[in-house]
Amino acid sequence: MKRKHIFMSALILSALTLTSCDDFLDTESKTDLNSETAYSNAETAEIDLVGCYDGWQRTYTDAGVGMYLMAEFASDQAFAGLGLSDAKNNNVIDQFDISIAPSYNDLFNTDWKNYYAAIFRCNQLIAAENTINWGGNDKVKGRILGEARAIRAILYFDMARLFGDVPLLLTPSEENIPRTPVKDVYQAIFDDFKYAIANIPADAYPLDNRDSNDGRITKYAAEAMMARAYLYYTGYYGEEHPACSKSDAVVAINDVVVNGGYELEANYKDLWMPACTKDASSNGEYAWSTTYAGKWYDGKTWKAGQGSLSKEIVLNMKFNSTHDYNGNGDGNTFSVYLGPRNRSAADICIASGWGACSVTPSFVEQFKNDTRFSACAWSCKEAGFTPDLSDTYEYTGYYTRKYAPMCFADGTRQEVGFKLGEQHQNITYYQDYTIMRYADVLLMQSELTGSNSGLNQVRARAGELPEEYSIDNIRKERAIEFAFEGLRYWDLMRYEKDGAFAAKTIAEAQNGASVQNGGAAAKTKFVESNFTAKKGLMQIPNTQITLSGNVLTQNPGW
Repeated sequence: MKRKHIFMSALILSALTLTSCDDFLDTESKTDLNSETAYSNAETAEIDLVGCYDGWQRTYTDAGVGMYLMAEFASDQAFAGLGLSDAKNNNVIDQFDISIAPSYNDLFNTDWKNYYAAIFRCNQLIAAENTINWGGNDKVKGRILGEARAIRAILYFDMARLFGDVPLLLTPSEENIPRTPVKDVYQAIFDDFKYAIANIPADAYPLDNRDSNDGRITKYAAEAMMARAYLYYTGYYGEEHPACSKSDAVVAINDVVVNGGYELEANYKDLWMPACTKDASSNGEYAWSTTYAGKWYDGKTWKAGQGSLSKEIVLNMKFNSTHDYNGNGDGNTFSVYLGPRNRSAADICIASGWGACSVTPSFVEQFKNDTRFSACAWSCKEAGFTPDLSDTYEYTGYYTRKYAPMCFADGTRQEVGFKLGEQHQNITYYQDYTIMRYADVLLMQSELTGSNSGLNQVRARAGELPEEYSIDNIRKERAIEFAFEGLRYWDLMRYEKDGAFAAKTIAEAQNGASVQNGGAAAKTKFVESNFTAKKGLMQIPNTQITLSGNVLTQNPGW
């Protein structure tokens, strides 16, 4: 039986394999790639690699839930929120309770298709290793294949965290296979990361010109991601994996620290465009930090490439402003979720959006006195903002800030959060998403080596006093340092086997919290047993189970 649900998704690859003819007698295009020429030499392999990056990007930009929003919905630091009359599909994720919206049995169907389409692209390039004419350039070969395998590792790492066992396809296959045991999936993940580490040259992208590797996976990014995967696997599954030992993870993370050339950004807030804004002054001037993640502000507009990429960025997911509804999928589509419903908080340059991820009272209470708090979240009251409570669900008075949609002080958005393309608030924000930054590297190094050096470097940047090494201190630091960056949920999941720590922590934060629904006082509900029955794993899309002829199976609890 053909695995149609994977194969059909992979047809997106046609963007790379379009065939055209200069005239009816000529069967080979002089200008376009086809299935014979796409994997022929190093130059076309570079184009194929761009297709792999594009496939990975689409796991964030297409109309699925996406890893960022899913992790924020599910964590203890934010509620799903959104609108009072909105469908409650995202609240199902927030509460791990399908009874909230029983008809939503396909929550991650688009995500599933996007991931396998991207994996298909990587598999095609990797499978062509021996047929591509590399021109004797082993460094180019190692870099291209290393990056492709690192992308594939990240894609499977995402899927393994989301779903546990998933079908493992390492060739461009259409097979209809059952879910592969997760231990075997992690074998492939670690193998791919190790290949990338060994084969992407350390000097592939100059350290003194970081813009040249903005968005590309370097040797050091692969090392940091492997350490993250090691910590997740050993924590959630409660065992070591034979493909990656603790010493492997320590060697990798130490190499990033010693040789990567990364540094902490001097000002924590300057890592995120919405967080580094200052209150807009009454005369209409817009006072932003002069540089942000490779974009430069001249007092009127942000200009890409004229600034310097922060030395803290290890790996960015790149977005652009040319996303449209005609197949071009390269915009940041999750920022619009994070603005308040219907009204812009223009005095602090936060645009209106869909009201998602209202900040939990427990997060506010725990971290309101930390110097990083105002970069992570903003208070409607302190901003002098009057929300539209009549259309707001799970309102707490606080919203997330790091990836919030933006506007000018007069409420207009042109050339701030989006431009060009469709110029549409839903799809063309271009703030990049940071997958890995150096602060995470330092805290992973402390965790892996039992040292407080990295921990206290991160705390010193925030103006906080030094702490002794302890797992509890590292966990507390991670909770505020990476708040609302799509990391907290996965940290909670790995702190005890089968997500037991996550279940307890989320229940404490989200069961019985005070919110407003449509302006009326209410209490939130989180049933811990709903989470533990699922072990924190997500729903396998029903469409995929049906298309597989029930070869795929559903996760327990869903």
